[in-house]
Amino acid sequence: MKTEAKKTDISTWAEIKDKVYGKEGTERRDNLDREVESFRIGLLLKKARESRNLTQEELGHLVDKKRTYISRVENNGSNITLSTLFEIVEKGLGGKVNISIEV
Repeated sequence: MKTEAKKTDISTWAEIKDKVYGKEGTERRDNLDREVESFRIGLLLKKARESRNLTQEELGHLVDKKRTYISRVENNGSNITLSTLFEIVEKGLGGKVNISIEV
């Protein structure tokens, strides 16, 4: 029995983003990229907290925030102020924040 190979159009993530959300610089694409970065910040904070063997409650206590706030930040880093980010990383986690800007 001879089987015919299916032709698939495998796209890169960049191609998918261009097709579904538009090219870089469009409002929809820029919103997606910001959401992705916010989510990434939350994941980085969660990973750092876990590496310090801290619960959300313990981290919240160190920075005078509620556990629910820490959870929201970890699940979606949007709407966090820079001062709060610095406080969580430096005071709560004993780390250092590095920020870069691309123009």
